[in-house]
Amino acid sequence: QVQFVESGGGLVQAGGSLSLSCAASRASFISRYTGEWHRQAPGKQRELVARISTRGETNYADSTKGRFSISRDNAKNTIRLQMNSLEPEDTAMYYCHVWGYGDDYWGQGTQVTVSS
Repeated sequence: QVQFVESGGGLVQAGGSLSLSCAASRASFISRYTGEWHRQAPGKQRELVARISTRGETNYADSTKGRFSISRDNAKNTIRLQMNSLEPEDTAMYYCHVWGYGDDYWGQGTQVTVSS
């Protein structure tokens, strides 16, 4: 069973940056799948933050356009999320989601806290 491990979360001041990574436990695995980052703040529904297709096409939530950048490194089996100009409203648990061909995988999450 493949697992996905997120890293890179933490506490940052408003206006700062963080870089999240999601690594698959099985080699040569992630290239076949669409990769996404979702987030869930306390008392709110989980929402899609960014998506990257197998061909590298990207989509972003309106609230993160121009500030966040999703990328993939198939050789390293990793999906990344670069977050710049962070705002207190970005505070949430961030989850990696990888899916395709009837498969669906979620990571355990990494906490991002932005102080004002």
